[in-house]
Amino acid sequence: MKKKRVAILGAGNWGTTLSLLLESRGYSTSLWEPSPERAKELLVCRENRQYLPEVPIPREIHISSDLGEVTREAGVLIFALPTHGMREVARRVSGLNSMNPLTDPLVVSFSKGLEERTHLRMSQVLGEELPEGWRVAVLSGPTIANEVVKGMTTTAVASAQEIDVAEEVQTLITSDSFRVYTSSDVTGVELGGALKNVITIAAGIGDGLDLGANAKGALLTRGMAEITRLGVQMGAQALTFSGLSGMGDLITTATSPHSRNRYLGMEIGRGKSLEKILSEMVMVAEGVKTTKVTKDLAERYHVEMPITLKVYEVLFEGKDPKEGLAELMERNLKSEVG
Repeated sequence: MKKKRVAILGAGNWGTTLSLLLESRGYSTSLWEPSPERAKELLVCRENRQYLPEVPIPREIHISSDLGEVTREAGVLIFALPTHGMREVARRVSGLNSMNPLTDPLVVSFSKGLEERTHLRMSQVLGEELPEGWRVAVLSGPTIANEVVKGMTTTAVASAQEIDVAEEVQTLITSDSFRVYTSSDVTGVELGGALKNVITIAAGIGDGLDLGANAKGALLTRGMAEITRLGVQMGAQALTFSGLSGMGDLITTATSPHSRNRYLGMEIGRGKSLEKILSEMVMVAEGVKTTKVTKDLAERYHVEMPITLKVYEVLFEGKDPKEGLAELMERNLKSEVG
């Protein structure tokens, strides 16, 4: 059986990693880089020097800045983009499809975040912009690209409203070193992947302040508790947050030296301003914008999220990180559960 053509939209570290993974599994793979200059560099160097230096890109992987060329006749469209660019690119794909229709493509979002203006999850954004009837799924979990590209053991969860769509993603991605599970709780899987970045920033701040393992364990545990409270109010299943896309992803990003959100938190804890940190970062720290959205959602759904609130105050209101920690410790005593 002939394998489907795969178009990967976004040539950052994750998009590039996925192109390598899928090409190695025998798929005809195309990689879209929106910048013509960067696309040319990738073609000439056959290496993503900005995100994955010293990792060769096989010549079998087609690279282009022409979105129509990359998506033409694709059976699978993978969106590996920063959340702020998701809607625009999806809209462009939809426009191109009106001229050269695709046949029942599988669409997979690998982006972990929420749209700042609308507070929507990425599958919801894709659902609004892409043609009706396209099958949309998401993949999330503890998936640090630098480890995936080395063939290190990785697990993730594919989720879609129809379980057979999630199973199709499972078949697409699973390899000897990358194992994919399935879920029908799209809301929980996406919220876990997005909101964990806020708690990761908090954990990074703790690392920057050298608070130790005890404090970090508490932050991760209590942070996941407040994520779960919000998620359940938004229609997710509580158990999902104990899985790969919840606690699994949080543990990984809060401890990995490759985590951009942890790095940002550490620099904040060491006294550097948010503006300076962001100006020096190459990759996007989704947790910054997600912190704003999460605070708004907590207020809308009347959910108590004290760690998220303190991260917001530190990032956007100039609160001293040590003062924020002290305020968390001084909160009224209560039962752990409930």
